[in-house]
Amino acid sequence: MKYVDEFRDRDLAATLAKAIRKEADPARHYYLMEFCGGHTHAIFRYGVQDLMPDNVTFVHGPGCPVCVLPVRRLDDAVELAERHNVILCTYGDMMRVPGTKQRSLIRAKADGADVRMIYSTADALKIARDNPDREVVFFAIGFETTTPPTAVAIRQAEAEGLSNFSVFCNHVLTPAAIGHVLGSPDPRDLEKVRIDGFLGPSHVSAVIGSKPYEAGAELYRKPVVIAGFEPLDVMQSVLMLIRQINEGRYEVENQYTRVVTREGNRKAQDLVASVLELRREFEWRGLGTVPDSGLKIRERYAAFDAEKKFEVSAKVSREVKSCECPAILRGAKKPTDCKLFGTVCTPELPMGSCMVSSEGACAAYWSYGRFRTPAKAEEAVA
Repeated sequence: MKYVDEFRDRDLAATLAKAIRKEADPARHYYLMEFCGGHTHAIFRYGVQDLMPDNVTFVHGPGCPVCVLPVRRLDDAVELAERHNVILCTYGDMMRVPGTKQRSLIRAKADGADVRMIYSTADALKIARDNPDREVVFFAIGFETTTPPTAVAIRQAEAEGLSNFSVFCNHVLTPAAIGHVLGSPDPRDLEKVRIDGFLGPSHVSAVIGSKPYEAGAELYRKPVVIAGFEPLDVMQSVLMLIRQINEGRYEVENQYTRVVTREGNRKAQDLVASVLELRREFEWRGLGTVPDSGLKIRERYAAFDAEKKFEVSAKVSREVKSCECPAILRGAKKPTDCKLFGTVCTPELPMGSCMVSSEGACAAYWSYGRFRTPAKAEEAVA
């Protein structure tokens, strides 16, 4: 398959591994944060870390939109489904994420709430058309990749006069989070995490382009390489980062040129901007409150904003006790540092979002069995 098979070639992987070993200075250590959970899974699925020299360490970042959603917002969604008797539509991963007291949407559904898993915003619109006497709320989450479909759904609902349709908007922005990781360390342990460079997200960058990362790379003097998801994409991006670090450069480079451009998809950007606008701040699980990192629905489309249409109580939300998901999302710990991992926390009974999501670091460790063998590189935490 073009653009897939050639990026999984064994001989090319061996050649890249040799080049990385040659370029990596044995007198220094390289800590590279893969921001996107898709990269984490590619690294573990294809054994990329086994091809790295001992002085190259991958640091797992907060690049999983399901994982970084704070418990409070999930609790709000559960309340919408249970107290307001709406049809709550959401993507599959969100169904099993535990909220306060391990209350999840799938448990709410089991107790009688009308929670439905969908595959696209078009599914949510169809449910609204088919149930004109019921309020239908789409639980929108995701990075910039999934914002255009949400904007399309809101505009379509307005065009059709679907007054029973609304969106609970939880979209968050990647560049702001990268800047927060580097510029606003968590007083508990984030300052201990060393990061020498970033593997930039690819799907996100297909929408926003590589340009939004340039200011942060310059300000914090950290190189960013936009990387594709195939194993050779990741390896080539690692080589590009090592070369930048060795040369003292901190630029934004684009390895994923077959998909990503500097300007991104302008049509998608304009669409999103016409429907959604910046929040002054938004809470991320693991990172806390991050300025200018979320999106909300513009006043013009307030009739389709579930946060204005319904009231949710100001409850106290709590993480599952002893779950290290927040620290894992900060890059401060690895899944194997969590005493719940693989014991009481498994994909069948997850204690945290990192084990639920298909992009979560805990799910990657579990799915590919990497936790069964000792790590060969030192921890990224001092």
